[in-house]
Amino acid sequence: MLTGLSIRDVVLIEALDLEFDTGLGVLTGETGAGKSILLDALGLALGARADSGLVRAGADRAQVTASYDAPVALSPLSALLSENDIAVEAGEPLMIRRSVRADGGSKAFINDQPCSAALLRDVGTHLVEIHGQHDDRGLINPRGHRALLDSFGRCDTAAVAAAFVNWQEAKAKLESAREALENAARDREWLEHAVAELRKFAPEEGEEEQLATERADMQKGERIAEDLRAVLEAFEGSDSGLAKLRSAARRLDRLGSEHALLAEALSSLDRAVIEASEAEDKLISATQALSFDPMRLDAIEVRLFELRGLARKHNVRPDTLAALAEELAAKLDAIEAGGEGLAKLEAEQAERESVYRKAAQSLSGKRCEAAKRLDKAVAAELAPLKLDAAKFRTAVEQLPEERWGASGMDRVEFLISTNPGAPFAPLTKIASGGELSRFILALKVALAEEGGAATIIFDEIDRGVGGAVASAIGERLARLSAAGKQLLAVTHSPQVAAKGQSHYFIAKSSEGTVTKTGVVLLDSEGRRQEIARMLSGAEVTDEARAQAARLMEGV
Repeated sequence: MLTGLSIRDVVLIEALDLEFDTGLGVLTGETGAGKSILLDALGLALGARADSGLVRAGADRAQVTASYDAPVALSPLSALLSENDIAVEAGEPLMIRRSVRADGGSKAFINDQPCSAALLRDVGTHLVEIHGQHDDRGLINPRGHRALLDSFGRCDTAAVAAAFVNWQEAKAKLESAREALENAARDREWLEHAVAELRKFAPEEGEEEQLATERADMQKGERIAEDLRAVLEAFEGSDSGLAKLRSAARRLDRLGSEHALLAEALSSLDRAVIEASEAEDKLISATQALSFDPMRLDAIEVRLFELRGLARKHNVRPDTLAALAEELAAKLDAIEAGGEGLAKLEAEQAERESVYRKAAQSLSGKRCEAAKRLDKAVAAELAPLKLDAAKFRTAVEQLPEERWGASGMDRVEFLISTNPGAPFAPLTKIASGGELSRFILALKVALAEEGGAATIIFDEIDRGVGGAVASAIGERLARLSAAGKQLLAVTHSPQVAAKGQSHYFIAKSSEGTVTKTGVVLLDSEGRRQEIARMLSGAEVTDEARAQAARLMEGV
């Protein structure tokens, strides 16, 4: 709800601070007094285009500050503010400030945090609806018609939304599986060849390193073979050094007990025999490891060449060829089993689509029933508003399948026909601004508390009507405000003004060559005097005052 409006240096307004209450507030004044300035100022605070023409002559800038009740936690407005990192303390008002300089530059703030005009417009749609001669928001926008109908008809879309999510998940899985199967099927011939080639070659993990090491050893063995043979000859035969050491150790073993030094010599000789024997064993092992076999070396060279060539062919490391063989074989198996898996996914997708269709069709039925009730409710409001020749219809049409969504399969739009025999057309096609405002009022009354901003402003909704029609407009504005809405109506009709719970009088005054606009909140007597002026014109008569009192008694 709009709780306050502070205006500085806007057109004819030098400084103005207004407070607003719940219920129906009316704004009256003589033609040209500046009622439109108030709406322009509020529009600036709601994100309208910053026009330097709003700056009062002689001032550097114009500024408007609007305060609202804090948004309800978890409401769409609260979520919007949170998404944009704008904090609203519990119990504290929401403050919107906008200024425009004489050179055209502008700034916007929400709770003293800078923001863009675009964000201000988005926030404004949750706060205030302004219905005037050229307004294109609120009920006129078809984007919100479906949600309004659902709210009016108590049409719960939760089941449809859940079914749609499940259907889309199954659909995505199916499309992914189909794509994978199609890609694999296109590569089937290549896969079969690659798997056969790899299985025939039978690569092993770590094989490259093993072959390279064996090849290097053979190449070393070829180079040192003669030296190795010469070294081994020192260990072979009865005249070899090792044989003589062993013979000496046996002789000394018999003499070791004869003297302590002989025992120590035997111990050293035993160690020498052991070390020499170990060296002989290692030389034999090295000779075997480094043995040069031309045929084996050729085989190793060929295997290494083919192993590395196969790795390059598949753009992998040689050590991963074995894993690649398993992976490609699995893909080939998947092609064989893919048909069965695809059939299961198709069945699941079809089942979930069926669930969605049933839920969406049920929702469509409820919407059609709600549309009939809404049409009837609006029709009951048209005749008293001098729209008895007009007809209203809530069109519920099925969208093409590609546009179905979490809200169902329907497109909803409010249509009207203003003359007998004329085709139905969108609300935006109404030529008369007065007719449009009255149509919106009829819709608002029919929808009552369903959706929309907490504050609704009607700009001269009574233009061109009077008498009983004006009284009907006033009654409906009062009824709508009693449904929990805050309404502000700029009016020229005494019948409408008399229904107001708050009455703001807008007047223009001159001080020398300077003209200013001011606003006064009228008390009961002030209201009677203003309504009497609206009834009688420039000269307020006693009859007009009495008539004003009678109109006010009906409030």
